[in-house]
Amino acid sequence: MIPLSGDTKGSAASGKHTPGKAEHLGDLAAGLYLTATPIGHARDVSLRALAVLAGVDLIAAEDTRVTSKLLSIHGISKTLMPYNDHNAAQMRPKLLAKMKSGARIALVSDAGTPLVSDPGFKLVRAAIEEGIAVHAIPGASAVLTGLMLSGLPSDRFLFAGFLPARAGERGAILEELKSIRATLIFFESAQRLAETLAQMEQVLGMRTVAVAREMTKLHEEVRRGTLAELAAHYAQADTPKGEVTLLLGPPHQAQTDFGKIDAALDAALAFMPLKPASDMIAALLDMPRKEIYARGLEKKNAR
Repeated sequence: MIPLSGDTKGSAASGKHTPGKAEHLGDLAAGLYLTATPIGHARDVSLRALAVLAGVDLIAAEDTRVTSKLLSIHGISKTLMPYNDHNAAQMRPKLLAKMKSGARIALVSDAGTPLVSDPGFKLVRAAIEEGIAVHAIPGASAVLTGLMLSGLPSDRFLFAGFLPARAGERGAILEELKSIRATLIFFESAQRLAETLAQMEQVLGMRTVAVAREMTKLHEEVRRGTLAELAAHYAQADTPKGEVTLLLGPPHQAQTDFGKIDAALDAALAFMPLKPASDMIAALLDMPRKEIYARGLEKKNAR
């Protein structure tokens, strides 16, 4: 996840929030609390999330140092345990045992919403299997923040996480996603950004794209353009700082070449019915059969 930064817009780090007595002693039920934290700006945390973090018995954190910084800003002192890709298998049974005994545990990532590119889903799945209550405390998300800033279609989108580091594996994933008619969202390392954009242009062709980094922080930046434009820019620019959220618009609608369709229909209909002619032309031109058939009907009716 994108790490929390003390370098924020405004003065969140200068004034601490002290949760009230009711927040500390709130009647939280036993179970797992999936708690969203800021993706950058320390004030982007909900009042409910602060109450939960103050009221649970334990916080399981992706990186306890990052979470300690957030808790300090908001005047919360709490026991922390690490839960990340490296120790999840060992820590999961311990956390489950505590919750089965009545403990209230918050799960947080370094930044943003838990379970987005972190091992939290395995803990959630195991908790559900054990009959442990799971609560969602929603909040900031790099995926949705990037989508809001991108200017790309937001009615359909697919979050595809981190692409593989190896070019061959990355290309195979891009081929799988090529035909999806939705905005595609990825997390990418700054070091691989230029290479990834160049490969995306090669595999996906013409796409509108947005590269967002340092979102909600002092040096927030969003670059928008075509894949070709941004691939060229980052090939020449210095490696950007921070982790990156990369958003690609859906495939551009190709203009139908009716001249080519008409020529094929004229040739085929001279010796075969419209239906098989449409099937044959659709396969040859790699176009939808319905579109070919409709064009053939128009030509027949115009005679």
